[in-house]
Order: sequence, then C-alpha cells, then structure tokens
Amino acid sequence: MVRWQRGLWLFFLPSFGLLALVLLWPLGYAIYLSFFDYYLGSGERTFVGLANYADLLTEARLWNSMWTTILIAFGSVGVEFVVGFALALALYRLNRSAKVFSVLLFLPHIVTPVVAALFLKWMLASNWGFVDATLLTFNIEPPDWLGSPVWAKVSVILADAWVFTPLIMMVLYAALQGLDTSLIEAAQIDGAGSWSTLRHVIVPALIPAIIFVISIRLMDVFRFFDLIYVLTGGGPGTATETITIYTYQLGFRMLEVGKASALGVITLIVVAALLLTINRGLNKAYRGGDQ
Repeated sequence: MVRWQRGLWLFFLPSFGLLALVLLWPLGYAIYLSFFDYYLGSGERTFVGLANYADLLTEARLWNSMWTTILIAFGSVGVEFVVGFALALALYRLNRSAKVFSVLLFLPHIVTPVVAALFLKWMLASNWGFVDATLLTFNIEPPDWLGSPVWAKVSVILADAWVFTPLIMMVLYAALQGLDTSLIEAAQIDGAGSWSTLRHVIVPALIPAIIFVISIRLMDVFRFFDLIYVLTGGGPGTATETITIYTYQLGFRMLEVGKASALGVITLIVVAALLLTINRGLNKAYRGGDQ
C-alpha cells in the first residue's frame, strides 16, 4: 500500500466509531445479556450459559411465533413484490404521466405505520367499519377481520403490503430505468413474446435490485411490530404474535431481559440464514452461479 493511502484509514474511523456506538455495542451487549438470568430492574445477574437458549428452543410459544412470523413475512413480501413489480412495469411502459402516477402510488409509504394501522383498524372495525359497512350494503356478510385467527393474519399481511408495496415499486422502477433497452429490442427481433422477454431478459437483469428489496423487506418484516401492535396486539390469542411481539412480551411485560436478548440473537441467526438462502437461490436460478 502506498504511504499516502495509509492515511485514508483515518477517514474511516468516525464512521466506524458511530457504527460501533449505535450497532455493534448494543448487539454485543444483547449477546452478553443472553447468557444471564436477568430481570429488568433487578440488580442481580446470574450466569446461566446457554440455558436461556435451551429454554426458548423447547417452548411451543417460540415455534408458534416463529411460524407466524415466517407466514406473515413471506405472505406480505410475496404480495408486495408481485404487486410492486407489476406497478413498476406499468410505470416503465408509460410514456406520459409516469412521474405523477409514481407519486400517487408512493403516498401510502409516506404515512407513518402507526397512523396507517389506526386508519386501517377503523376501516376493518366489525359491523360499522368502512369495509364492513360497504359489504353489508351489498348484502355480503363480512368476515371478522381482526377477531378471527385466519382473517387477522390476512389483515396484517394486507396492511403491511399496503404500506410497503410503494417502496418495492419505486426501487424496481428505478432499476428498470437503467435497463439496457437494446437487450429487449434484440429479444423482440428474435421473436420473443412479452412473457419470454420478461422471464429471460428483464428479470435476470434486475436480480441485484430484486435481491436488495426482498432482503430489506424480509429484515423489516421480521422486526414487524408497530402495525401488528396497533391492529391486533398479537391477537386474537396469539394468532398474530410474531417473534418481535414475543420479544416485547418477554422483555417489557415479563421483564425477562436475559431471555428476550437470547430470542433476539436467535431471530438474527434465522434472518441471516433465510437471506443467505434466498440470495444463493436467486443467483443460481438466473445466473447459474452462487455469487
């Protein structure tokens, strides 16, 4: 390394210091607490090693919340990606007014999730809510959106999709703007139809953007809290209790900070494994490699 280049590391130190302060130190402290039997407000900490992890992994409630999280995560991200990609393609094909439509479609993402959840809770209120009132007008018996375990999950998925689909749409639309149009023209000259062009030209070219938005959204959904807390509070029962809601219950209701920290570490490992698997799977499917 050239001598003058060694001094460039000094410019890295402020960023690394800030990163260590707001990310690495809290993460390290959470891992440290996960090895202790520690209750919030108590001055005593008893070292228990991996006992918190062992207790959690044998709890039915953990696995129920894990499967609920995975179901909501893949359901909401799946809906968001399909709808967002379709909207991005529609905007890409628009010759005029694309900017106006993109701004209008992006508006739900501007709304704070808590405000959006309060608005949706009012709309889905039983009997007198906007949705139920509209269905009853046409003599259609509405389901119990927030009181039924199945419909509560559906409502949470649709609520998350309504708020965050615009984000996926805008990222993919921006990626489409940088697409080499000569590839599309060449495919059309060779006789490829719209579906073949989409599958074999457009999607492979957008793999980096697709991996990015799916990864970001999966990480977001696994820490999904505000929308669920306002809409259902994890109910009815534990039907919509995700890992984040369970962690909140452990840490701030039961005050078991050691266990809550261990659950946070478990969640981190699960999310990292899922993202790595999806990344490798998409790369293998469309690029024939495991980049």
